[in-house]
Amino acid sequence: MATVVFCAANKMAQTTTRQCFITHFKRLASVRETHLPFSSTHSPSVTTLPATRWFSRATGVRLMSQGTAGRAAAGRTRRGALALSGAAAVTAAAAVAGFLANANHFQRAEMATRVSQAAEEREQEGDILERCRGFMSPPVTDIGVLQGRKDEMRTRMEMLIMETQAEFCRALQEADGGVFKVDRWERKEGGGGISCVMQDGKVFEKAGVNVSVVFGNLTEEAARQMRSRGKVLKGKDGKLPFCAMGVSSVIHPKNPHIPTVHFNYRYFEIEEEDGTKQWWFGGGTDLTPVYINKEDAYHFHKTLKEACDKHHSQYYPDFKKWCDRYFYIRHRGETRGIGGIFFDDLDSPSQEEAFNFVKSCARTVVPCYLPIVYKHLNDSFTDEEKDWQQVRRGRYVEFNLVYDRGVKFGLATPGSRIESILMSLPLTARWEYMHEPAKGTLEAEMLEVLRNPKEWV
Repeated sequence: MATVVFCAANKMAQTTTRQCFITHFKRLASVRETHLPFSSTHSPSVTTLPATRWFSRATGVRLMSQGTAGRAAAGRTRRGALALSGAAAVTAAAAVAGFLANANHFQRAEMATRVSQAAEEREQEGDILERCRGFMSPPVTDIGVLQGRKDEMRTRMEMLIMETQAEFCRALQEADGGVFKVDRWERKEGGGGISCVMQDGKVFEKAGVNVSVVFGNLTEEAARQMRSRGKVLKGKDGKLPFCAMGVSSVIHPKNPHIPTVHFNYRYFEIEEEDGTKQWWFGGGTDLTPVYINKEDAYHFHKTLKEACDKHHSQYYPDFKKWCDRYFYIRHRGETRGIGGIFFDDLDSPSQEEAFNFVKSCARTVVPCYLPIVYKHLNDSFTDEEKDWQQVRRGRYVEFNLVYDRGVKFGLATPGSRIESILMSLPLTARWEYMHEPAKGTLEAEMLEVLRNPKEWV
């Protein structure tokens, strides 16, 4: 990849360029009030907010520097144009991309932090009602109940996952121009969830962001799965009361040069026969590209590493290795993607510190992914590249249905909502008999990385 950096560029051109970008993204970051009609499946027992308008939060985005990924191959070309709303913005970006490039060609994407900072301030204030106004829907648990136990971990975690869902959905809507369908559901055994799904959009073929808060008694099958992970569980009269909650998302773009992303952050409590509670956190974020792009991989992993390093220098290397091991398709001998971080059964050094770590990770989901989306929004692609995307999606399906722990737990839990569990599956996929990419191709390069995971930062 060759980029000309114009050292002699005058300051006027740079100033004009920056103003153009700033003006555009201020427009993206403006708060737009959105009226979301709640599903008819709403429970009448849920406390609603009189005269409340459910509004979107501002999501400011500053893009990566434009650049092609050096994808040139026989008979192929790429357009690396940045996707900006309005023809004038596109023209301005293309005209001055060289002026904005740094000596290393790649400027690391930065995301505006106003949203996360505001969320932290609201959490410190403890204003449950005010925070709920920014959600895609009222929370699963009655707002009055949340206010009455606002200092309990299960309340704090539910508020975090609701905020994470809202912030990610708003950012995806800005990129796509579409609107999420907000589907609220209940579980008769206890709890429920909120599924936000956008299908057949301009950018995303299928985007799902799901929140679930469930409680009840563990089935023997679910308890057996946990014991197999080393959990010592002692129920009363054969029953194990539990509470589980989490936010999970899988995004399948249309363009094969925009990667699929997945994240999940969850909290689990089990009450034993003597009344004591076992608790732990789990989660992670991982990227599944169809074609390898080293700049994207670096940005994604660097963002996650920075979040981990705030809490422990060993978290990123340990959880990155865990991610590579977990998202491994054994019957194929390859990983699902290029990884990220993954952890489970996190119950130390303290509940407060573990929660703060999870909170840091959850707040990276927008800045680690959206700059990559915008960078490749207008990349061209061929029919052959689309076919390769479909083959890789087939592998994604194989992992989720055969190995994924969350899917297995969900299917083993009575009353689970199958539509939400299988939300992670793409609309389309492809299986070709004995498919193997030709040597020296970009597809073969991708497969080599999946068979031999790399360190990106």
